[in-house]
Amino acid sequence: MKKPMKAWTAALFLSLAGLAAAEEPAYVPRSPLAELELRDGDTIVFLGDSITHQCLYTQYVEDYLYTRFPKMRLRLHNAGVGGARAWDALLRFDKDVAAYKPKYVTVLLGMNDGRYAEYLDDVFTTYSTEMNQLLEKIDACGAKAILMTPTMFDARAKRMQPPGGFMGPKAVTFYNSTLAYYGAWLRDTACERGLGFVDLWGPLNETTLHERRKDPAFTLIKDSVHPDAPGQVVMAAAMIEDLGFPRVVSDMRFTVKNGTWTSTAESTEITGVEGSADRLAFTSLENALPWVLPEEAQAGVRLTDLGREYGREMLTVAGLPAGTYAVSIDGVEVTRSTGGELHAGLPLHALPNAPQYQQSAAVAGLNKQRNEGPVKALRNEWSQFQQWKFLQAQVEKNPADDAEKQRLADVEQKMPGMDERVKAAEAAAREIEDEIFKINQPRPHRFEIKRVGE
Repeated sequence: MKKPMKAWTAALFLSLAGLAAAEEPAYVPRSPLAELELRDGDTIVFLGDSITHQCLYTQYVEDYLYTRFPKMRLRLHNAGVGGARAWDALLRFDKDVAAYKPKYVTVLLGMNDGRYAEYLDDVFTTYSTEMNQLLEKIDACGAKAILMTPTMFDARAKRMQPPGGFMGPKAVTFYNSTLAYYGAWLRDTACERGLGFVDLWGPLNETTLHERRKDPAFTLIKDSVHPDAPGQVVMAAAMIEDLGFPRVVSDMRFTVKNGTWTSTAESTEITGVEGSADRLAFTSLENALPWVLPEEAQAGVRLTDLGREYGREMLTVAGLPAGTYAVSIDGVEVTRSTGGELHAGLPLHALPNAPQYQQSAAVAGLNKQRNEGPVKALRNEWSQFQQWKFLQAQVEKNPADDAEKQRLADVEQKMPGMDERVKAAEAAAREIEDEIFKINQPRPHRFEIKRVGE
């Protein structure tokens, strides 16, 4: 028969248990970042691999920032290098990230880290370990990391390519799922650390699934890895969605009753309102411009309904008699609408001949020039640096490999003067950005809506 515990023994046991519980630190959950808090002069670094090196989704987000916050001069630095893994990002971190004193660092890595194979535990362990080291470095330089899931690997696009390549059938079948696993870990890591998080994998896969119901050969990623311009629009839209950026450019509402006009407005200043029962005129000075992207991105604009979802610029006119109305801005007719259409709301962001749209298109054109010129040149310098470091590591592993030694020697000859070339590319990029800030400032526009003959 088991003997009962003595009273003093039980008391001591309970006391020690309570002491242990008191000493054990309580788990305190943290909230992931809900939105970016940006101020004039803040820096955002886009850290990543070749998908960032493409200078497309980053360019489109820059277009948004230039037009949505025209009074705010942000420093936007692309730190993408083709072929990069988390290990590579660690090697160039101090000069390519920390030196810019970022407030936020978006991180798009994983496509190369997974080694284009089915899920392998040791490969993931290396990736997660190096990513955690990278997050510690981002935190140590005073920045907040925004983790972004790896993008989609399009197995169908890969199967539609000529046979061959380095990926076997098993890897082709499972690699997109591997990336989904990596993305789930990033989401949990962002939540635990209180960081930002953007899901890129989900929107790319969902858009592809939706479009393949109409066209089974549809793809956003012709080479199976690097999203084309429309896919990069999907990525940019996901960033605006998940980082809590404002969706409305402006909202102007007018109502006529007994010949008298009243108005309400969001993100714009309305002055000089005048009119009659079937005519309205006013001046509007908006706080921002619509989000307009270059021509090659327009398929992505349509897929995401970019204007309505993330750049609404609306004019609503209620109370007009039935009929057709000419809508003019600064004396130029931009569209014709019925009274019912004006009552429902006219999407100014969808009018390419509106001056606001044309102004934003000019911004996008300059920024495309900036990215395809000095920004790409800057990234190519860092690509060479990455190759240099990789070959150094290879030679250390295989000191008897003369071919690797020769490749290293060839790259080393190109390294002198890199710092000067980087500075020159940065200066050229700033010059173009200065031009952007000369043309991205909202201007007052005179609107007139008047009835025209049927």
